[in-house]
Amino acid sequence: MDILRGKKIAILVEDGFEEVEFTKPKEALENQQASVDVISPKEGKVRAWNSTDWGNEYEVTKPLKEASADDYNALLLPGGVFNPDKLRANDNAVQFVKQFFEKGKPIAAICHGPWTLIETGALQGRKLTSWPSLKTDLKNAGATWVNEEVVTDQGLVTSRNPDDIPAFCAKMIEEFCEGVHEEQKTV
Repeated sequence: MDILRGKKIAILVEDGFEEVEFTKPKEALENQQASVDVISPKEGKVRAWNSTDWGNEYEVTKPLKEASADDYNALLLPGGVFNPDKLRANDNAVQFVKQFFEKGKPIAAICHGPWTLIETGALQGRKLTSWPSLKTDLKNAGATWVNEEVVTDQGLVTSRNPDDIPAFCAKMIEEFCEGVHEEQKTV
């Protein structure tokens, strides 16, 4: 199938992203003929976390300093503990993510990935899920947190953990196909 042909997808990562939460959704997007850029504040390569230890390295195809949400149809935020913690402390990464909300473009975040979303200030009134330890942080950001396999709210797709990847990928592809959500725009 090629339902995402012509769509450009940004995957924003830092060292320590959960490998399977990167590789499986990326593969699902590419199987639908999406063009995917791996974006990072780091240049060269980023290193995955594989469950309990460091995993493989992956090429950064576009440095964050050269990336703009204007160039992409949607955004994927893999989890892992280190990855979103570094991203949420990086003003340029937060601004990049915030631009997707401002433009109503779909965003998919899994596991700890929603941690970065908190810093955008765009979660007020939204329903989402995540790794359970983020529950209080997300509620404090104004979100309604639920313990469900996959949650979709106006173009924002979230899931809890690697076990949810099949459902996460299916909803991510559906929302990325739909494109801009006018009701998601925050500006």
